[in-house]
Amino acid sequence: MDHFAAAADISGRADLDVVLRRFYTAAFADARIGPFFTEIAGTDLEVHLPRITDFWERALFRGTDYRRNAFAPHAALNSVRAMTAADFGRWVQLWHATVDGLHRGPNAERAKAQGERIALTLHKRLAGGDASMAGEDGIGFIPLAALELRSAAMA
Repeated sequence: MDHFAAAADISGRADLDVVLRRFYTAAFADARIGPFFTEIAGTDLEVHLPRITDFWERALFRGTDYRRNAFAPHAALNSVRAMTAADFGRWVQLWHATVDGLHRGPNAERAKAQGERIALTLHKRLAGGDASMAGEDGIGFIPLAALELRSAAMA
């Protein structure tokens, strides 16, 4: 896809497959969150991808193939190494960048918003209800949309 061409919206499973492959390639290589996938979970992308595509197909298009407990694997990872607000924030940054790099439209916007909601919900559940959105280094989960608004206001 030409970087400067108008990007089409996410229209179905084939588009989700491309988005998710690109996202997980970046996430696996990321210094902050990559170890959750590569070292702790030992994620095999070819096994994981159809399941997570089912999840996103259901989230965006009301598909019914995903019938798993999405919380359980995250809880298992968290029991080995706690996931911080900054970890979830990095996930959201990569998710937004991936979606924005490939698609524009209502489904793309819904995918980004859903990603933020999922990250916030998982973080709150894993941290036990009184989750601080600030990480150990003072950097917390800041939705990318808020950063974009802040940047626009400063311009």
